[in-house]
Amino acid sequence: MDEIEGKVALVTGASRGIGRDIALALAEAGVNVAVNYHDSAREAHETVRSIEAKGRKALAIQADVSDANDVARLVNETRDVLGCIDILINNAGVSRAQAWQDVTADDWSALIAQNLTSSFLISQAVLPDMVAAGWGRLIMVSSIAAQLGGVIGPHYAASKAGQIGLAHSYASLLAETGVTSNSIAPALIETDMIKGNTRITPDILPVKRFGKASEVAGVAVMLARNGYITGQTINVNGGWYMS
Repeated sequence: MDEIEGKVALVTGASRGIGRDIALALAEAGVNVAVNYHDSAREAHETVRSIEAKGRKALAIQADVSDANDVARLVNETRDVLGCIDILINNAGVSRAQAWQDVTADDWSALIAQNLTSSFLISQAVLPDMVAAGWGRLIMVSSIAAQLGGVIGPHYAASKAGQIGLAHSYASLLAETGVTSNSIAPALIETDMIKGNTRITPDILPVKRFGKASEVAGVAVMLARNGYITGQTINVNGGWYMS
């Protein structure tokens, strides 16, 4: 297991939900964290204060991670304040539930950009420093929708499956560089995404309860520490999809 104390992480979509818990768990492990957000400024700065309370450095950076210019600014600002990024958590994403027949080309393009293109853009921006350092961790927060299709729509399922393919490609290409690349595929985690949806109940899951964001975060920290696991998808889904 690699020691990650003193490393620098960038967590996208880290103002709340799974991203926030991953940022806090990394801080607990001794990592300094850049908290990316799109709209939720207050929550992002609260996350930063929680990280700083653990004795780690942190900053909040607003950026649209589907925009190449914003990504460059995000990575450069993180590098200027905290140092080169060692751990990248590609967590930012959106879900827009639509019937398959209602999904337009514009709907498809917008969701693919937010969920998949963003992961590509940021990974490409941080990888040169990781390869040069001989150490790096790419972690994609995908979804069980990549494996089972899900109920949100084909655009969402495709975007999340694309993240797994992206992780596989980087894992294969960078295996000898000290950079690992893996995915986490959660299902029915207690976040804003499932609140208020009466179609989603714990009875769907073999364990008969929703997952906690902290349980996803624990996997992210494990992957950050482990230099031998690469090209894998870790399922955090209460036994819904077994592999």
